[in-house]
Amino acid sequence: MNKVHVKTGDTVKIISGKDRGETGKVLAVSPKEGKVIVEGLNMVKKHVKPRRQGESGGIVDAEGAIYACKVMPVCPKCGKATRVGHKMVDGKKVRICKHCGAEL
Repeated sequence: MNKVHVKTGDTVKIISGKDRGETGKVLAVSPKEGKVIVEGLNMVKKHVKPRRQGESGGIVDAEGAIYACKVMPVCPKCGKATRVGHKMVDGKKVRICKHCGAEL
């Protein structure tokens, strides 16, 4: 199984691509593909077919998946995009900010 440095619910900053510099919340993580979906970023057009009678189809905007290597978690304390470190606290492994040492 592949590991990804971000989790669902993390606030991340995009470091490359068309949405570079933008921040958003992680909606879904796919470790198998190494991708994440970030709320409101990497918007793509999706053609939707009406499924039931009376339902409308058409072209809708949806969030596209981004490679996890193109995003960095944002520290809630210092507000910087940071690499993830690990530390043992009370027998539990926690993720920490490499800049200020705060828990992510």
